[in-house]
Amino acid sequence: MSIRVAIADDQELIRDAFARILDAEPDIDVVAEAGNGAQAVDAVRAQRPDLLLLDIRMPVMDGIEAARRVCASTTTRVLMLTTFDEDEYVYESLRAGASGFLLKDVRGPQLVDAVRVVAAGESLLAPAVTTRLVQQVVSLRPATGPEADALGVLTAREREVLRHLGRGRSNAEIAADLVLSEHTVKTHVSNVLTKLALRDRAQSVVFAYESGLIRPGADG
Repeated sequence: MSIRVAIADDQELIRDAFARILDAEPDIDVVAEAGNGAQAVDAVRAQRPDLLLLDIRMPVMDGIEAARRVCASTTTRVLMLTTFDEDEYVYESLRAGASGFLLKDVRGPQLVDAVRVVAAGESLLAPAVTTRLVQQVVSLRPATGPEADALGVLTAREREVLRHLGRGRSNAEIAADLVLSEHTVKTHVSNVLTKLALRDRAQSVVFAYESGLIRPGADG
């Protein structure tokens, strides 16, 4: 079964370039294109794609609000298109439910791999970029409220796993650090996401910082 993709970007050249790259793959079909956030939401509701490639800055409705609406009302996964100077926008996109972010100057093979990874249910988070992002944004936000309170539903081991998720680590890396099998780590990750009602690993990164479990500058 093919991965059905929608592309939303106000720059037609970028939409066309991404569509050509993805349509050339035998397991990917571009089923819709949109030039603004409102069109993106309508396209997702009409076509129900598996994944939406979504630009952050667009007219009529920006990508953050579009991501929030898509993630709240559909099962379509969202992969944000961004540039390095949009940290806070990326952070808000993750909070809205996006499964990761991709730089607009991405090369073709990396674009294809990213679509496959996110469509398969994983998140696309580069640890170095994620760390820089939360250092600059989350450190300005107090660790209070429902996120901090919700940590009480986790076991000590699950909190440990969440801390590693917040650092952008893979299951294999977590298993090595905690001396556990990858299968056990996968079970802990699933429990964490379920107990905290998180959509995926991307939201776990945001949660780990907003809850105060990780403090920017203190947890390398």
